[in-house]
Amino acid sequence: MRHRKKINSLGRKAAHRKETMSSMATALILNKRINTTVAKAKALRTYVEPLITRSKTDNTHSRRMVFSYLKNKHAVSELFREVAQKVADRPGGYTRILKTGFRQGDAAEMCFIELVDYNTAMLTTEEETQQKRTRRGRRRGKKKGTEAEQPAAEAVASATDTAAPDTETEQPEAEAAEASEAQAKPKVTEEAHRAKETTGTEAKAEEAPEEQPAETEAPREKAPAKDAPEATAEEEQKDDKTAEDKKKSEEKKAEAPVSEQKDAPKTEKKQQKPSDEEKSGDTEEDKAGK
Repeated sequence: MRHRKKINSLGRKAAHRKETMSSMATALILNKRINTTVAKAKALRTYVEPLITRSKTDNTHSRRMVFSYLKNKHAVSELFREVAQKVADRPGGYTRILKTGFRQGDAAEMCFIELVDYNTAMLTTEEETQQKRTRRGRRRGKKKGTEAEQPAAEAVASATDTAAPDTETEQPEAEAAEASEAQAKPKVTEEAHRAKETTGTEAKAEEAPEEQPAETEAPREKAPAKDAPEATAEEEQKDDKTAEDKKKSEEKKAEAPVSEQKDAPKTEKKQQKPSDEEKSGDTEEDKAGK
């Protein structure tokens, strides 16, 4: 158990551990990336990062102090000439650990440890994320719709600003082209109207002889209309005959004797009596009994 153990001895004595750390640090500075176990990488990070911060002040004292740890003049010169300039703006965190899996045999967890500023692929992704973060921070408190619309509006504004001089020069040319088209269109339409008028007059001249027989045939179709007065005369004669027949029947009734006219109601009364007796249900035999 590692109770209150800040330094991992890595199963070595102090002298052996110092030698492994110095050799690994020189390899990292010269190659910018090495493959090792996670335990050694974590120990190396605490060993090499203070040396990198000391290399930012290039003087004799700092060079001697770094050399006492690395014990390699090529690594010291590389650290002070190139790495220090590359890491000048970074306030710490000079190394990165990338785990790669487990080693066959003892199943030790392996990783890559590298200098951050020398991995160009990771640097591009970090720059993109930093730009996105700054934009999000500026737009806090605004509506979601405006956040999506502002980048498009800015792009459109920039495009219009750059394209404004071109459009100003192109506008007169476009107006001239439209004016020429407008002048050409009336000529075409006038020619079309003239062609239509000429074709229309020719068509009328051709159709005129065909219409004349239709005018001559029209009276033939109307001829039956002349017989209409004759039909009305026959109807009037029929009406006169019916009127005369009515008058004759009325005269005959007037000439009939008065006696026949008087007897007519009696016969009607006699006819009504049997109907009353039938309603009562009495026969002649019942009356005789009574």
